[in-house]
Amino acid sequence: MPVHELAGRTAVVTGGANGIGRATAIRLARCGARVFVGDRVFRSENDSLFRELQIAQSECDVCQLPQLQRLIDGAADLTGRLDILVSNAGITLVGQADEITEQQWDACLDTNLKAAFFAASYAVPHLRRAGGGAIVYTASNAGLLPRAHDPVYSISKLALVGLTRSLGLSHSVDRIRVNCVCPGPVSGTGIMTDDLAQAADPEAAARRVIAASPIARALGRMVTPEEVADAILYLVSDAAMLVTGTAIAIDGGKSLGVPPVAS
Repeated sequence: MPVHELAGRTAVVTGGANGIGRATAIRLARCGARVFVGDRVFRSENDSLFRELQIAQSECDVCQLPQLQRLIDGAADLTGRLDILVSNAGITLVGQADEITEQQWDACLDTNLKAAFFAASYAVPHLRRAGGGAIVYTASNAGLLPRAHDPVYSISKLALVGLTRSLGLSHSVDRIRVNCVCPGPVSGTGIMTDDLAQAADPEAAARRVIAASPIARALGRMVTPEEVADAILYLVSDAAMLVTGTAIAIDGGKSLGVPPVAS
């Protein structure tokens, strides 16, 4: 059997209507998984392809925990199992400590960390009954190296990397593997699209983002959602059967440190 063959397996992807989540749902479905996508807002341009790949869509705001539990339990109940959870939904937050309100803090941490924890909480009993499985979180390069312009977002992603390691250790006895990807900068995501749209000169802003990552700068482009999805596919597949507690940087080298001066 090919190592990325997922026939007979059930997967849940949060934040699956666009960007990394969408690319991941498509990758998993094309490898044979039955995929259930949750998102706050769905896009009509996905309807035809999702129907073709039998990707089920449900409205799900991950901060509304009953909705999150319904998505996960519903997928397991309908197919009789759950093998894969990709907890991808997340938001950004830019601002210094004296600029952030309590409401903004709560929204960022609830979306990026609290929902990720409870997604695992709801998924673990199903994964355990299936004899094991895989959880993958979408963290960020901000989870590997704090960033000056978005400390609260960085806190949420640093904690998510820590959660990955803790759960990977805690549930090894259940044969549940827990890993995360740490992408950035990624083109075509809602976060990146919104950030560039708010810039005075979007093209110049995009060039600055690319220049901050040495390999991205060398290639002249950002990471694509599909490249992140390929890493997630690896982590949920049998090829990564002995991989747990890892954080894979997919960021063009941005989290390595100060890049070399361009020649």
